[in-house]
Amino acid sequence: MGVDSGRALSQNPILHSATLESIHQILIFLQSKGLHSKDMPKILGMCPRIITSDIKSDLAPVFHFLSNDLKVPDHDLRRVINKCPRLLVSSARDQLKPALFFLQRLGFKDLHALAYQDPPILLVSSVQKTLIPKLDCLVSIGFSRTEAVGMVLRCSGLFTFSVENNFKPKFEYFMEEIRGELEELKEFPQYFAFSLEKRIKPRHAAISESGVAIPLPEMLKATDQEFIQLLSGNDGKISSS
Repeated sequence: MGVDSGRALSQNPILHSATLESIHQILIFLQSKGLHSKDMPKILGMCPRIITSDIKSDLAPVFHFLSNDLKVPDHDLRRVINKCPRLLVSSARDQLKPALFFLQRLGFKDLHALAYQDPPILLVSSVQKTLIPKLDCLVSIGFSRTEAVGMVLRCSGLFTFSVENNFKPKFEYFMEEIRGELEELKEFPQYFAFSLEKRIKPRHAAISESGVAIPLPEMLKATDQEFIQLLSGNDGKISSS
C-alpha cells in the first residue's frame, strides 16, 4: 500500500490484529467510491485508523454524509477525500453532522464552498473544543457575537488558527504597536492570516519609518513591489487576493 508500517502501527496499534482479507475489503470499498490505488499511501498514511474501520458503521455513513448532506456528486468524492482524509475517521453522526449544522446556523450556506473552497478541516473540527472557543476568543477581545460571526464568515480560516499562537500575539501587536481600531479588524479579519514575524512586523516597521499612512489591507496584501510603491507615495492599484 506504500504506507509506513511503523508509523501506522504507532498511530493504530490494533493493526496488529487486522487480517489481510479485512484490509483488502477496505481498499475495495474505497476504490468503489472513486478513490485510486495511487491515493492510498497518502490517505492511509495520514489516517491509518481507516485500515481497521468498519465499512458499514464507520466508512459508509461518511460517504452517505458527503453525498446526501454535503451534496458532493459521486465523481467528486475522490477530490474531497484527498483534500481531507480525516473525513474518513470522523463519525458522521457525532462529528460531521453536528459541525455542518453549527456552521450552517452561523451562516455558512454554500455547501460547495464547505466541500471544496473552505478548509474541509472545519467539518472535522470539534464544535465544542475548536469552533466555539475561536468565536469566544474574538468576543473576548472586544467584538460582539454578531461581529465575530461576520468575521469568520468573511475569513473561515479564523476557525483554524491557534488562540495562543495566532490570535493573542497578533491582536496584542495590533493594539500596542500598530495602534489600530477594532473596526479595522472587523473589516479585514484576514489580518490574522498573515505571518506576524515575516509580514506584519516588517511592513509596519517600514511604514512607521516612512511616515506614509497605508490602510491595513493594502499594507498586508500588497506584493513586495507594490509595497515599495506605496511607501514612496505612489498609489498604484493593489492586486486583489
